Amino acid sequence: MGLDTTSMGGSFVGTKLTEAINWARKYSLFQYPFVTACCGMEFMATACSHYDISRFGAEIPRFSPRQADLLFVVGTVSHKLAPVLKKVYEQMCDPKWVVSFGACASSGGFYDNYCTVQGIDTIIPVDVYIPGCPPRPEAVLDALMLLQEKIQNAQLDRRSVG
Repeated sequence: MGLDTTSMGGSFVGTKLTEAINWARKYSLFQYPFVTACCGMEFMATACSHYDISRFGAEIPRFSPRQADLLFVVGTVSHKLAPVLKKVYEQMCDPKWVVSFGACASSGGFYDNYCTVQGIDTIIPVDVYIPGCPPRPEAVLDALMLLQEKIQNAQLDRRSVG
């Protein structure tokens, strides 16, 4: 007699597989830093030994978006730079996540003018926002832990699993 998995709300094997894949994904984030402004200094501080972003599995930055699954948009984005940001995002493989770093990336900051994008979420989807001008490294780590939680709780898309 076989196991009736419909009464359990789905496939037992599939659920366990989803948990294992999401656990692996959340601790192997390959970041691509898109740094355009002064927030870059605070972003770099997260890699030093005091904050140690490597303990969250996001240690080594990638220098090609095709090798990355986490896009950190750090700083001000102008309308002239917006198509470049969109192209970088489109070159990343699925699944991919975006973190908006600082007030300028999240809302345009104090640059309320014709040449500054008033939030990168008008160009690409954003998963986590980090407030501040510039945000402290602790806020970056908090955002990374929030993103890991979102990844762990995500449902798998059949296209993203082999």
